[in-house]
Amino acid sequence: MFTGIVQGRGSLREKVNSGGAMIFGVEADFELSDPEIGESIACNGVCLTAREISGRFFRVDVSSESLYRTNLGGLLIGSKMNLERALRLSDRLGGHLVSGHVDSTTEVLDRVSEGDFIKFYFKVPSGLERYLVEKGGVAVDGISLTVNQCNEKFFSVTVIPHTLSRTTLLERRRGELVNIEVDMIGKYVEKLITPHDSDKKNKISKINPAFLAEHGFINEK
Repeated sequence: MFTGIVQGRGSLREKVNSGGAMIFGVEADFELSDPEIGESIACNGVCLTAREISGRFFRVDVSSESLYRTNLGGLLIGSKMNLERALRLSDRLGGHLVSGHVDSTTEVLDRVSEGDFIKFYFKVPSGLERYLVEKGGVAVDGISLTVNQCNEKFFSVTVIPHTLSRTTLLERRRGELVNIEVDMIGKYVEKLITPHDSDKKNKISKINPAFLAEHGFINEK
């Protein structure tokens, strides 16, 4: 589990084919204190397992599923990626709950400078529009961001100077692909309120849009 608060950046030093998968060698720009083989490290928002750690250098396995679902397969030697180590229960939850299970990639539609800030516009991946909510959370390349505007075609986020200085977003240009993970809570709520075959045969769940509206979880218009 992660928070989307990026700790630093990593440089891709090795990229080795391993059947249909790959092994990445990554060098972080920060100290990997208390390293533990098998720990989870989010690379551009993708939860990967460290198979080796030595100083600031670590190797991870990247499965065929991760290569298919994310932008990791398109990275070249020397490419930068956002890094975050797994959340401890005692840590501050500074961003939002991020699983590291990327839903899709999408492209940068535009970027507009607003003083020291940059406003990014991203294409909404097909099927994910219902999970993007104005002022809700979204992880872009592993970065916890707040949705400014959203519709079926695009959503926008405004990135503060601190985030620009610590992540790869400053280098992102039109047409480039980023990893998207929508808020997992929305997906669980949707599953809970969607009737399943067993519900239809036996009973209907009491958790439905009317119930959520009555208890203040959603606005029913």
